[in-house]
Amino acid sequence: MWLRVNGSEIEVTADLVRDLLREQHPDLAELPIREVAGGWGNQMWRLGDDLAVRMQRMDKSPDLQLKERRWLPLLASRLPLPIPTPVRSGTPSERFPKMWTVMTWVEGRPLDHGSITRGDHAADMLAAFLKALHVEAPADAPVSTDRGVPLKTLADGVEHTLQEVAAEAARATGTAGTTGAASDLAADLRGVREIWAEAVAAPDWAGPPLWLHGDLHPANVVVSDGTLSGIVDFGDMFAGDPAWDLAAAWVLLPAGTASRFFDMYAHADEAAIRRARGLAAMKSLFLMLMGQNGDRGLPGGKPHWGPAGRAALDRVLKGV
Repeated sequence: MWLRVNGSEIEVTADLVRDLLREQHPDLAELPIREVAGGWGNQMWRLGDDLAVRMQRMDKSPDLQLKERRWLPLLASRLPLPIPTPVRSGTPSERFPKMWTVMTWVEGRPLDHGSITRGDHAADMLAAFLKALHVEAPADAPVSTDRGVPLKTLADGVEHTLQEVAAEAARATGTAGTTGAASDLAADLRGVREIWAEAVAAPDWAGPPLWLHGDLHPANVVVSDGTLSGIVDFGDMFAGDPAWDLAAAWVLLPAGTASRFFDMYAHADEAAIRRARGLAAMKSLFLMLMGQNGDRGLPGGKPHWGPAGRAALDRVLKGV
């Protein structure tokens, strides 16, 4: 059997991937196939040495893959780091009624399973990448209804996140029977509120919508030799305020390198940096929540994201 349905998730096997290739791209069907750990909306299967098959999984719509198919080939040639680019399109069928795409493979280890030891080099590479990506997008570029919007419109979601982090921490602390960690987190959350208030008070982006990756976090970049070596998963890319990507200065880079990043990027004014820092605080809390969900064994939870989020939050609070 190729396909098992578990709730809204379609579980894919190597045999299914090979059969789909035999049907639609037979010249690729005999390449070695092996599953790639991770992924949520899409599942990745390594295909030979240079390719990967991206299978729609939890995403309810094919739009994210269709967006990558249309736009990534146009962006890739001017970016200084490798990104996955579509090379073949898979069509939904009775065997697999969702979208799938054959993409180039980006070599490296996901940062959520690796580390950056050459901080200055990584800051320079990230700045160069975002500087090249952040150009004015065409009028028909994708937009987002929940990202890239003025920060003041996110008040309800931000408050929910803060309360959820506090509640989960209180639950975990009660189970462990300690109070020191809860007290520290309460102080940190007060700091987050202050940083977010400063971000909201900063002037909104007044320039044209720029191309953005839209979801830069440790699982969506790969590293090798202690530095960034590629950027992956552009399913959330859109045109808007560059601060949404600039938050990566704290979310991805080691402590002490954010200033170097912004110096090298050279196009972020004080308002953009304030907005980026506020967004970095929220992204850090999201990583922590995903880690807490993983610790509890909840679907989609990722235990190893908790420490990454905690480290990122420390950098945001210190402003380094």
